[in-house]
Amino acid sequence: MGLDKKLRIGIAVISLIGFLDSLYLSWLEFTHREAFCAGSGDCQTVANSPYSEIAGIPIAVLGIGAYLVILGLLYLGQKGEYWREYTPLMIFGISLVGVIYSIYLTYIEIAVIYAICPYCVISAIAMLLIFVMSIARLTINDISES
Repeated sequence: MGLDKKLRIGIAVISLIGFLDSLYLSWLEFTHREAFCAGSGDCQTVANSPYSEIAGIPIAVLGIGAYLVILGLLYLGQKGEYWREYTPLMIFGISLVGVIYSIYLTYIEIAVIYAICPYCVISAIAMLLIFVMSIARLTINDISES
């Protein structure tokens, strides 16, 4: 199994974890339930903050969308030359935006809200791992084209 395929599988697995994490947080938001944090954070403070939404859309719902788009792009990357060539760059772009936004939200949790949600940390780590793997994919694709 080649390195690109291993990275695609890694991105898919991490995206699935991020999707499930975001799905759980969205379910909590829509059912008005409290997260099970087991003393490892202050999920409710984060969830009830004004930073938990953009234009009335919960951040977790945006996470669901991002992870599903990444999974969809991984699938499309197997369907023809155009997708094979451009999906690594698309995934890089999505994960770059995700990482930058995760850094911002982590700063908000630490410096403004004074509360950390472990589920938010899971999503931030997932997006960071996808970002790193997407850079690796771009690098190995550039090397193989040389």
